Amino acid sequence: MLFPDYRPRRMRRNETLRRMMRETTLSVDDLILPLFAIEGKGVKNPIDAMPGNFQLSVDNLVKTAKQAFDLGIPAIILFGIPSKKDALGTQAYAKDGIVQRAVKTIKDKLPDLVVITDVCLCEYTDHGHCGFIDGQTVDNDATLDLLAKAALSHAKAGADMVAPSDMMDGRVAEIRATLDENDFSQIPIMSYAAKYCSSFYGPFREAAQSAPQFGDRRSYQMDPANAREAIREATMDVEEGADIIMVKPALPYLDIICRIRDEVDLPVAAYNVSGEFSMIKAAEKMGWIDGQKVMMETLTSIKRAGAEMILTYFAMEAAALINA
Repeated sequence: MLFPDYRPRRMRRNETLRRMMRETTLSVDDLILPLFAIEGKGVKNPIDAMPGNFQLSVDNLVKTAKQAFDLGIPAIILFGIPSKKDALGTQAYAKDGIVQRAVKTIKDKLPDLVVITDVCLCEYTDHGHCGFIDGQTVDNDATLDLLAKAALSHAKAGADMVAPSDMMDGRVAEIRATLDENDFSQIPIMSYAAKYCSSFYGPFREAAQSAPQFGDRRSYQMDPANAREAIREATMDVEEGADIIMVKPALPYLDIICRIRDEVDLPVAAYNVSGEFSMIKAAEKMGWIDGQKVMMETLTSIKRAGAEMILTYFAMEAAALINA
């Protein structure tokens, strides 16, 4: 029986050879840890749908952020859960808002940790939508000023980067202009450029208490069936001044990550979202999979698709495994 001259299995014979030939390497430097800030002191509320994740008061946020930093994780992204909500989401841009206070405290204690803030209104509005409501519709243009005010308040608090996740048209340009006009031209924008209207966000809405009180978000988040539109969204955000382009979710949209990586010459991030995390944790609990191996395979696939940065609730668990 004749064989080809090249036998790929030669390079898979042992772990050392496999390591030498590995095309994609996952590093702790690739990871960003999402954290949820809530009012109070000594608060550590378990998130039932996301095992090992918590709503944390600022004092406990600092402790968790330090644990992450000690593992080598370079950055966190903060989401806020205010004590009161209203139609305009005013706590999103309040000087003493929960995220603003969390940023100040974390940067004071951990100045070298990169603190990114999610810029959106859904956690802060009583209706749960990501912008100003006119009747039953989110008013795109009326929302832009509120988002820019939130981003500016985060920058003033000491945030290293802002990440608008609302999917309003033109919000990157509005935020960029507002930051520049207020002497924050050094603050980068990580844009949720291709954020799909996904069913994988379910556990997050429990964590952030941000489920819409009527309707859904299909009029502003992307249709899961569309790919070319994601390229248009990413290209628009690049033109408006984004510094990093994000795809969310990650696993059902690996093709989108790959296509944007080919089209855009900026860094690409991907959000390994709550539903992706929780499914693995649930299957692991049932004994159906090896949770650690599936976690690492999942994160590696996101990196292989083209993401330089991965926002993931696995960040600390993965970092500990990488370090070990």
